Amino acid sequence: MKKKRLFTTDYRLGTGYIIAFILLLISYLITLFSNKELIKQTQSVSSTHKVISDVENLLSKVKDGETGYRGYILTKDSNFLEPFQKSIISTNSIFLLLENELKDNKTQQLHLEKMKLLIERKFLLIKNNIDYYNAHNYSYDSFLLDQSYTCKAVMDSIRLMAVDMEDYEKNLLSTRSKKVDNEYAALNSIVITSIVFALIFAALGVVTFIKEKKARHEADKKVVDFQNELTQRIEELDKANKELIEMRREEKFASTGRIARIIAHEVRNPLTNIDLAISQIKEEVNKEKKDLDFLFDMVSRNSNRINQLITELLNATRFSELTFTKTSLNLILDEALAMANDRFELGKIALQKKYSPDLCNVLVDVEKLKIAFLNIIINAIEAMAGKDNAILQVATKCENGKCVVEISDNGTGMDEKELSKLFEAYYTTKPKGNGLGLANTQNIILNHKGSIEVKSKPGEGTRFVITLKIATEI
Repeated sequence: MKKKRLFTTDYRLGTGYIIAFILLLISYLITLFSNKELIKQTQSVSSTHKVISDVENLLSKVKDGETGYRGYILTKDSNFLEPFQKSIISTNSIFLLLENELKDNKTQQLHLEKMKLLIERKFLLIKNNIDYYNAHNYSYDSFLLDQSYTCKAVMDSIRLMAVDMEDYEKNLLSTRSKKVDNEYAALNSIVITSIVFALIFAALGVVTFIKEKKARHEADKKVVDFQNELTQRIEELDKANKELIEMRREEKFASTGRIARIIAHEVRNPLTNIDLAISQIKEEVNKEKKDLDFLFDMVSRNSNRINQLITELLNATRFSELTFTKTSLNLILDEALAMANDRFELGKIALQKKYSPDLCNVLVDVEKLKIAFLNIIINAIEAMAGKDNAILQVATKCENGKCVVEISDNGTGMDEKELSKLFEAYYTTKPKGNGLGLANTQNIILNHKGSIEVKSKPGEGTRFVITLKIATEI
């Protein structure tokens, strides 16, 4: 269900981004097109202004030519003819400009052709009048007066044509200006619409992002809570498992102790009777029979050996009385290591100590705890016999309000079957071992209300972890 929801959300976000992109792309293309049209219309408006200006300039040049002609008639000074000559040249240049500017406008081209003919006629009349005036000895007669009316009529026609052309261009200007305004308004609308859409989709994106971020945060929180809960339950199960293992060990230890005491009771009674009988027989038989003395001694030695083994078994499987002393765990370990110093030298074993300087003192039976550590150390040394680069590591630390000792070796290690029987009385893999050393070690640790764990793998060595309560908690 959650996966489906995430898929729907991702699809919705993806669709929203695609739509936003398409809308913005369309908006951009329309804006680009509108800009091109706006530039085109702006150029058209500019062209219209240029045409009006050129028409006015053309009319002005014609007026300049007529003014120069009149000045010459009045003053007979040929200098007044210079503006007339220039106006002819100027009007030709302006005609060329206008022809280029109006090349796409048929109506204005017709107007321009008519104006060109009128201006040419105007200049021709002026030129003929000047020639006539010069030929008749600068005399202004009725002919020139009639020609003046004709020139005026032509000039009026030129003015009317110029007005028509300007009016036409002004109408075009008005149309084009409106179109420019419309294009500008449309462009503004598109830009505003694009901004609005961008803001809307940005707001939607922000809202969606916030919602999804909140949802992810809640999901992450649930995952973290679940992980914490799972970790806590694993720790609880691990703790319960360790407690169960300890209970089983204690039950097994107690059961072994009961069996050992029963066996000791059942065996010692006959042994006592045997010892008493042997003593009585030795007194009654002939003292000169040395062979009988040898047999009596052999029976006595084996009886004592059996009694000693039973005593060791009882020591290894019963809760004994302890003499508690508050002392440093590091100091006890140093004394135990010192007792095995000759074994380190003979076996060429390197010793690495990693003691915690702030390790709390413990309330323990020093001598018995020393024996427990020594048994573990000797077992580790024997497991590394003949190995190159043999290393024994001894470390201490405070953990969860308890003192922890770790004794590790890089010896042969043990498999699961060997680990399961490690603390059983009389279980040993050594040719000359009696299998009571580690059983006695476990007994001592349990008597101190501590715990002992062993981790080992074949070929990877073994690590003993002993945990004891600090002095204030015992």
